[in-house]
Amino acid sequence: MKISDYDYNLPEALIAQTPAEPRDSSRLLVLHRDTGALEHRHFRDLGDYLHPGDLLVANNSKVLPVRLYGKKADSGGAVEVLLLKKRDSVTWEALVRPGRSLNPGVRLLFAGSPARQPSDSDFRHRVRPPHEGAHAYAEVVSRVEDGSGVRLLRFDREIEPLLDELGMMPLPPYIHAPLQDRQRYQTVYAREPGSAAAPTAGLHFTPGLLGALQEQGVGFTSVTLHVGLDTFRPVTEENVEEHPMHSEWYEINEEAAAAINQARARAGRVVAVGTTSVRVLESAALAQAAATASIDSSTAERELQAASGSTRLFIYPGFQYRLTDAIITNFHLPRSTLLLMIAAFVGRERIMAAYEEAVRLGYQFYSFGDAMLLL
Repeated sequence: MKISDYDYNLPEALIAQTPAEPRDSSRLLVLHRDTGALEHRHFRDLGDYLHPGDLLVANNSKVLPVRLYGKKADSGGAVEVLLLKKRDSVTWEALVRPGRSLNPGVRLLFAGSPARQPSDSDFRHRVRPPHEGAHAYAEVVSRVEDGSGVRLLRFDREIEPLLDELGMMPLPPYIHAPLQDRQRYQTVYAREPGSAAAPTAGLHFTPGLLGALQEQGVGFTSVTLHVGLDTFRPVTEENVEEHPMHSEWYEINEEAAAAINQARARAGRVVAVGTTSVRVLESAALAQAAATASIDSSTAERELQAASGSTRLFIYPGFQYRLTDAIITNFHLPRSTLLLMIAAFVGRERIMAAYEEAVRLGYQFYSFGDAMLLL
C-alpha cells in the first residue's frame, strides 16, 4: 500500500487558524459509507443522525501547556521544547529545537511565559532573561531516537505544577494565529491531564449540545488516550506497512466498558468521537480477543472488559473494525496515519472523493476546522 495514494492538495487558506464560535457552529460533512452519499450540515445538527440508544465515546484526555520556550543556560541561545511523555516525576521525553546542538549535558533555563503564542521569529531572535517568579532548569540526559529530535530531559523540580505559568498550549505548526483562550484548545469534557495535543473532534461539542443529545436518548461515556508523538509524525515511508507507530497510553474504565456493552446489547451504535477514541476502542477489542483466543467464549467473555496499557495499533485499509460503528472526526493532513484510519473505515475512494468535495466547497481543515460524521 502506497502512502502517495493518500495525498491531496489543500489551499493554505482552508487551514483553520481560529476555532469556530460557538463551538457547534462549525460545518459538518456527513458521509454515508454504504452509498457514498454526502450531506452538508452544521455540527449542531448532529442529533438528526443519532438515535436513542446510540452511545458517544469521547476521549477525556486534557491537554497540558507543554510547549516551553527558554534558553541554554551557558550561552543564552533560544530553545523550544515540547514535552511528550513523563518518565518519572522530573524526567520527560521531549521534542526539541534546535536539535543538533541540544546534546547530553546541555542545561536549559525556562522562566516566565510569553503573553502570546510565539512565532518562528520569536524563537530565532528572542531570549527571555530570568526573573523572579516561576522558573526551572533542565538537563539534556540523552537522545531517545537518533535523528528524531526527541531527547530525555531531567528537570531540577517537578515541572507540572509550573506549566500554567511557564508553558504554552502546544498548537500544531500549521496554526499561526495566537490563541486568545487556552480553553478553546480543550474539550468541554477534558478531565485527565496528559496530552501533548487536543483530541480535536471533541472541540465541536458544547454543554448545551451534549445536554440536548442526552435528552434525545443518546448516551455519553469517556475513555482516555494521551496523545503523543505520532500526532506530529508524518508517514515518510512510501510503503504504509513500514511506518513505525509509537505507543500511547489508554484506558477504558469499568463504567465506560459497561456503557459500551449496554449500548451493543440494545443494538445501539458505538459512535467514536475522534480517531483517538477509535484507537482506544479497537486496541481494547484486539487485546481482549488475543487474551481469550484459546478460551471458549461465553456471553460474558464476549463483553468488553475494562482495560488500560500502551497501544501501538496502526489502523489502515484492510483493518477489520470490531467496536466502532460510526466516527466523528475532523479533516486530517495528507499522507497521515489518521487519514489512513478513516480510509480503513469508509474506503479510500470515498474518503478521497469526500475530501475533494470539501476542498471545493471551502470547508475548514485540521485542528480548528470543520467536522465529518462517518456513518
